[in-house]
Amino acid sequence: MTRSLRPDPVLIQALIAGALSFAHLHDLAEAAGQHGWKAWAYPISVDLLLVAAWRRMRALRAVGADSASAAWFWFIIALTASLGANIATAGLLDMNHIPAVLRIIVAGWPALAFLGGTLLAHTPAPVGTPEPAPAPTAVPPAPEPAPDITVDRTPEPAPELPAPAPKAPAPAMQVPPALVEHARKIADAHRATTGAPIDTDTLRARLGVPPQMAEAIAAQLT
Repeated sequence: MTRSLRPDPVLIQALIAGALSFAHLHDLAEAAGQHGWKAWAYPISVDLLLVAAWRRMRALRAVGADSASAAWFWFIIALTASLGANIATAGLLDMNHIPAVLRIIVAGWPALAFLGGTLLAHTPAPVGTPEPAPAPTAVPPAPEPAPDITVDRTPEPAPELPAPAPKAPAPAMQVPPALVEHARKIADAHRATTGAPIDTDTLRARLGVPPQMAEAIAAQLT
């Protein structure tokens, strides 16, 4: 099965523009004193530097690099050389009397083109950082069936609490004999006055002693 060849207008335009630029560079190089194969090598050098700079910019753009200033610099240098040759051969210069400055630029072009091509070819392009692969989701193992355990629902008897220890009798409070005699006199006077034995609260109030001591004195008075 044969494919029909269709002319591409963009490709045809590029070929025409490249041929004209190539011819202008050749004519300028020959007018600047570069004869023979040297005059044909100049347009090849300019176009190769232009293509190399353009490919470097595309490579940097493909990996998402932020800076392509070096590639842009050499692209502008090559474009200026090509555009300058086109303008110079448009009748603005006397091709039989090329200025000395232009002769110097044409003569120094090979070294400049070699430097630019070397830097573009041997400068490593930044490698795009690959996105980390998502971690595999760990699938939890299926739970094992619980064993059939029969639970005894019978309540356990409550543990017997130990019997509380009997309280030790409080030690008898030692009361001075003089205080007992004084209390006895107060009790006798109270009996003589009221005809009734003195109670503990009254004895405590008359003696000014604590309740426990008043009880101990009252016990000794009985």
